[in-house]
Amino acid sequence: MTTTLPVLVVGATGSLGGKVVDELLRRGRNVRALVRPTTDASRLENRGVEIARGDMLDLDSLVAAMNGADAVITTAAGYTRGGKNAHDIDTVGNANLAEAAHRTGIRRFVLTSILTSDQTPQVPHFWHKKLAEDKLEQLDVPFIALRPGAFLDQIATMAGNPIDKGRLAWIGKTTVPLTFVHTSDLAAYLAAAVDVEADNGERIDIGWDRPVSMRGMADLMGNRAGKEIKVRAVPSVVARAAGAMAGRFMPLVKDMAAMFSWFDSGRYVADPRRQEQLFGPAPTAEDVLGRYTDELGTAQHR
Repeated sequence: MTTTLPVLVVGATGSLGGKVVDELLRRGRNVRALVRPTTDASRLENRGVEIARGDMLDLDSLVAAMNGADAVITTAAGYTRGGKNAHDIDTVGNANLAEAAHRTGIRRFVLTSILTSDQTPQVPHFWHKKLAEDKLEQLDVPFIALRPGAFLDQIATMAGNPIDKGRLAWIGKTTVPLTFVHTSDLAAYLAAAVDVEADNGERIDIGWDRPVSMRGMADLMGNRAGKEIKVRAVPSVVARAAGAMAGRFMPLVKDMAAMFSWFDSGRYVADPRRQEQLFGPAPTAEDVLGRYTDELGTAQHR
C-alpha cells in the first residue's frame, strides 16, 4: 500500500486501540486518532499521530475526522469503557460511524466485532456489534468485521496477576472450552485488515488453533510458570441471579451474567479457517499462553 492518506483509529486511547496505532506505525502508515475534546492526547502526538478531536455521539465531528482518511479502524466499546454513555456509544455511536464512513467514501472500514455476536440477542453488548455490522452493510460501506473471542488479558487478570496469586477467577463452568485472543495479536490482525484482500462485508472469526477451558488455561500457564495455578469459579447460576436482581438499575451486571451463561453453552468457539487464509496460521494455545505467562512473570518482578 503506497498511499500517504492516514488511517483513522477510533478508540486509540484504549488498550487495544493503542496497540493498533503501534502496529500501523510499525507498518509505515500515517495515523490519525479520534480523541474526545477533554482527553489527553500527548502520548499519541509524541509519536507523530495526527489528532482529530471529536466524539462518537457527534456525527459532524466524525465526518470531519474521516475526511481525507484512507481507512478507519474502530476498537471503541462503550460496554468495556463503562460510564453513563456506554449504551449510546455502542448503539448511536456505532451508527454514526457508519453514517460518517458512508458520507466520506472511506475505502475500507474495519470493525472490531465480537465472536458469535449474531447468535446472542440476549447479550446486549454482543448484539450491538451485530447491529453495527448490519448498519455498515445497509449503508454500503466497504467493511470487514473481525470477530475475536474473549480477551485473554482481561479474563486472566480478573483476580489479579495469576502468576503472583496462583489462581484464576471465573464465572461458570471451568471445563467448557471457549475461544480467547491476546490483544497484541488482535491488534496486528486489525492493522493488517486495512489492506488485506477480503470481500466487503466479510465477518471473520479470530481465535487460536483451538478453544481452551479455564481449567486448561490454568494448566498451561502453570506448566510454563512452574507452579500450580488454581481456578476459583462462581457458578453462572449465581451470576444470573445477581443480574436479575440488578435489573434495570445495573444493566451491565445483567449483560455480563448473560455473557458468562453463553460461555457455558460451549458455543463460543471460533472457526479460524478464514483467519488463517487472510493472516496466516492461527497461534496455538501453548504459544499464546506461554508468551502471556512470560509477560505476567516479567510484570511480577518489576
